[in-house]
Amino acid sequence: MATEHSDAEKQCREHLDRFFRHYRNPELERSCQKALRFLAALDQPLTGKPAGWAAGIVYAVVNRYCRPCGVPGISNADFEEFFGVSRSTIRKRSGQVDRALAI
Repeated sequence: MATEHSDAEKQCREHLDRFFRHYRNPELERSCQKALRFLAALDQPLTGKPAGWAAGIVYAVVNRYCRPCGVPGISNADFEEFFGVSRSTIRKRSGQVDRALAI
């Protein structure tokens, strides 16, 4: 179980690294990596596609204290395509991340 959890975290981190190599934003990157560390520290496994979790983390952190409206500098369609996940998956994971970060 712990190995599966660490594998999912590692894959999610790789997706985040790839995203921020392409869309530079050091402050957002630090916040997203911090959110991932927090999620990884919880007892709940990151089930599903790691790319979905990475996209959800970015979306949740960007829209943390405002009405969700996307990620600045990238269209919703391009964001979906970049991570290879649907809009509904991004929203679902974002909600899970937001609830976890509220604790």
